[in-house]
Amino acid sequence: MSPEPMILSIEPTRPGVLQIACGAGNRFLQRVEQAFGVRFFGPPGDWRIEGARAEAAADAMRALIDRAERGEPLDEIEVESVIKTFREPLEAEESAKEVVLRAGRKRIRGKTPMQRRYLEALVRSELTIAVGPAGSGKTYLAVAAGVAALQTHAVERLVLTRPAVEAGERLGFLPGDLQQKIDPYLRPLFDALADMLGVQKMQALIEAGRIEIAPLAYMRGRTLSDAFIILDEAQNTTREQMKMFLTRLGFGSRMAVAGDVTQIDLENHRASGLLHVLKVLDGVEGVSIVRLGRADVVRHPLVERIVEAYDRDLEE
Repeated sequence: MSPEPMILSIEPTRPGVLQIACGAGNRFLQRVEQAFGVRFFGPPGDWRIEGARAEAAADAMRALIDRAERGEPLDEIEVESVIKTFREPLEAEESAKEVVLRAGRKRIRGKTPMQRRYLEALVRSELTIAVGPAGSGKTYLAVAAGVAALQTHAVERLVLTRPAVEAGERLGFLPGDLQQKIDPYLRPLFDALADMLGVQKMQALIEAGRIEIAPLAYMRGRTLSDAFIILDEAQNTTREQMKMFLTRLGFGSRMAVAGDVTQIDLENHRASGLLHVLKVLDGVEGVSIVRLGRADVVRHPLVERIVEAYDRDLEE
């Protein structure tokens, strides 16, 4: 016996909201139908929804309409994150804890339950360690938390660093002066900042000394107080480098460490400072460890299918 159709009636407070939420040519609405295996019938805002997961689909559409009401931009990636949220609903207690950050011109929220837990750790813990695959948001969300702390004057500066050892290359073998050599390693951090702040504001804050982006070697011998400090690509630190970085923490500061333990470029994988610190600091007061996974990777739907196809091929 088929489940009873669900009725979803919504009257937005502003014109054009339903069109934005449904997407051009109803592409967002059609994606919700596809994701939950349901069908929407009737005019926009006065729907009859048929299918076993009609309630979850209705919740997803309400969330999209709420975002459109608030004037938040909607694109395919945002729609996928909403769909993922209602495919794997949070308990009421967890959803009440959602952290939303104002980072420059962006309003940042976790797109999955674990990303929301990560954001909560970033704003509450003195040291947050996040491990997860590429695209899971571990670096972007850490930068967002740092920018938000800088803007609210919770800290005086934002310091971002990476080890300059990746994919078997060493700085000495690369062409150009020091700045030209380190720029490729630091570019993802510049990109995240520019996305939130805009290029001009980012450059102004760098010139004013309120944002510093430098290789990990530049951290030696310093004590960083009243700062939000981010170590990216932490899987490529040695144990000694990790200890050196963590002991830079000064009063009034917070640290975020992010890395992917499946992408270690050190000659001896077991020497990774990230692997070591996950074991050594587990359970230490003031330290939050967050493990992001494939479910936290928010990509274009086609990219997700491509990755899954490659994964299946490797298993065969």
